[in-house]
Amino acid sequence: MSEDFFSAGYWDDRYSDGRQWSGKPNPTLVAEVADLGPGSAVDVGCGEGGDAIWLAEQGWQVTGLDVSAVALRRAAEHSGDLKIEWVQADLRTEDPPGTFDLVTSHYMQLPVELRIPFHHRLAAAVSPGGTLLIVAHDVSDLDSGVRRPPMPGLFFSAEDVVAALPRDEWDTVVAERRPRLTPDGTTVHDVVVRARRR
Repeated sequence: MSEDFFSAGYWDDRYSDGRQWSGKPNPTLVAEVADLGPGSAVDVGCGEGGDAIWLAEQGWQVTGLDVSAVALRRAAEHSGDLKIEWVQADLRTEDPPGTFDLVTSHYMQLPVELRIPFHHRLAAAVSPGGTLLIVAHDVSDLDSGVRRPPMPGLFFSAEDVVAALPRDEWDTVVAERRPRLTPDGTTVHDVVVRARRR
């Protein structure tokens, strides 16, 4: 797959074609933060803002971060009067702006040479006592019948994420391959990793 797939230009063009996502929060985010008291949060790869907006509605102080300026403009339009900081950044090369009680990223499918440093940047942005939540498409999605890039190298396991976290700094809360129903009733599987920084 071309490097252009991960660029701001690619995603600006895609978001210029109209709304891409439902605007609803990812169910895994809702489930995994249900027992967390609100604090500061960054949603990395926030797109049109569904997750960031939901977190703000729950009382979190939210930063939404995405490579696409078009997506961020859409997110700001959708967020109304909610106080969310929208930041354009490319996490392939840039660090998140500060540290947070919750760092969450959903479906950021990067090749391994980009993914490992990306996950390290996410982990470094978690405050002590804070939570890292990474959700992604499992490799079994390639055989599920849903549309996915035909590139196994973009997919990874929960174990891959956990292995990248220093054991003396992190407690793994969840690390699993979790089934999920798509709107048309197809069962797919997500990688779900939730870890707490000591």
